[in-house]
Amino acid sequence: MIELGTGTAATGNADDLIKDVDESTFMKDVVEASDLVPVIVDFWAPWCGPCKTLGPALEAEVAAANGAVKMAKVNVDENQMIAGQMQVQSIPAVFAFYKGQPIDGFQGAVPPSEIKAFVDRCIEAGGGDASGGLNDAIEAAETMLDEGDASDAAQTFAAILEEDDQCVAAYAGLARSHLAMNEADQAEAVLNGVPAEISEDVLIEAAFAQLALARQAEQAGPLVELTAAVEANPDDMQARFDLAVALNANAQTQDAVDALLEIFKRDREWNDGAAKTQLFTVFDALKPEDPIVLNGRRKLSSLIFA
Repeated sequence: MIELGTGTAATGNADDLIKDVDESTFMKDVVEASDLVPVIVDFWAPWCGPCKTLGPALEAEVAAANGAVKMAKVNVDENQMIAGQMQVQSIPAVFAFYKGQPIDGFQGAVPPSEIKAFVDRCIEAGGGDASGGLNDAIEAAETMLDEGDASDAAQTFAAILEEDDQCVAAYAGLARSHLAMNEADQAEAVLNGVPAEISEDVLIEAAFAQLALARQAEQAGPLVELTAAVEANPDDMQARFDLAVALNANAQTQDAVDALLEIFKRDREWNDGAAKTQLFTVFDALKPEDPIVLNGRRKLSSLIFA
């Protein structure tokens, strides 16, 4: 069982990570403490309504970082000198210190996504892992998928998304896990649920390409019959195209690419350039460095510019 949400920094208890700081302890708990990890300073007051929302949200993100960042809370009513030195004119006001110097900050209430992004920036400024250890979990899930354990991989990718709903690799991995279990509908639902701001990432586009190929595979004809049809009539482009789809469905990807290249060579405009479109779908579904992709793109380019 993979434990998510662990960072690279040493962990600490809540009393050590989040402290109430005053003028007598500011130097020790903020300036000096920031030599080791970034320290976020939250300037607040009991009468400040937005502070009551922002403060707990910040504390939750700091706690989730498990020691990669710390937090100091400063009551401006009781510590006006510090607030004046930091030129705090309105609250809530938040500053981040690292190596004794302010490195980032904002004023006013902000949405949860911006709070998380702010904390992540602070962690990264301190040389920490803002992913909170999710990269290790992604790598483990990918290994499960490569070894044929798609069910456990899917569970791990889903757990990662519970920790970070903007994780492109987890969305793509979860979709591929469902495809490996012949669950195309579930894979499509995952991909359709990807947030708009990350929906054009190359990993998502690759997963969509894999989904398209999986849908085609569901309708693929028998290899023996399609091979015989092509041999009987080499000019039957539809038979060649159907053979390419069947070859790819049977994990004969190189042969599928060769069949599509042959169609393009014979009649590049056939069916509105269907062979070229299908080639790009196959290429997108594979890793960019895959030899099939590299060689296939080179051969296609040579045919285009011949």
